[in-house]
Amino acid sequence: MTGFRIEKHGEVLEIVLDRPTANAIDSATSRALNHVLADFNVDPHFRAAIITAEGRFFCAGGDLKEMDAAQNNVDYGPNGFAGLTHFKGLTKPVIAAVNGLCIGGGFELVLACDLVVASENARFMLSEAKIGNVPYLASVERLLKKVPFNVGMEMLYTAREMSAAELQAYGLVNSVVPRDFLRSATRQIAKRIVASGPISIAALKRAATAIEGLTEFARSDEGEQPLTEVFASVMLSEDAKEGARAFVEKRTPKWQGR
Repeated sequence: MTGFRIEKHGEVLEIVLDRPTANAIDSATSRALNHVLADFNVDPHFRAAIITAEGRFFCAGGDLKEMDAAQNNVDYGPNGFAGLTHFKGLTKPVIAAVNGLCIGGGFELVLACDLVVASENARFMLSEAKIGNVPYLASVERLLKKVPFNVGMEMLYTAREMSAAELQAYGLVNSVVPRDFLRSATRQIAKRIVASGPISIAALKRAATAIEGLTEFARSDEGEQPLTEVFASVMLSEDAKEGARAFVEKRTPKWQGR
């Protein structure tokens, strides 16, 4: 499987990102994850999923070399980045087990999960603005619902790095455990979910998805350019292309403001 492997633990599906050296997700990996999570959603055997990773990184986000080559016009699949950020029809819980550095799109993937378990060494950062890009609008909404507004905006504006303990204090991370116990601790939570009624879990997941959609940022005032268009225009801007190019070339970006 491209960029990841699948493990099955009873009724729990475990997806292990494994794309050295930083588990950056390219379009092929993302589309493959779209298929895996879509199949998981309709497979009656599986009741919950865990997403974790090998190595020092949980996920460094999108593959910037690919983004540079494609001028930021990358197709990550119908359900969004890593098959999860825009999966509105998902009816089963997904738990993130964050083992290390969680950057950009990697953090957006975590924000799309229902629960987050992190190792003590895990670090989180939304780095998009530093390369002239922006997170998905849905990810901004999720972040600002889970941490205080000013903390979230600092993370978005400055790419401030946060520890697992800091984000647990704000309520974004459910629990922080020693790295060696991360997967076993996460599987224990998944087993407790599996012990609950499947119809109940599906209804709760559906309700949570509906509530998440009722956000101020998802709406725009009459006559204003929809926020989705504003964010899309940034993704395709000259600055976004320059940011990805500068990262690949290991130099400081030369912003044009367009």
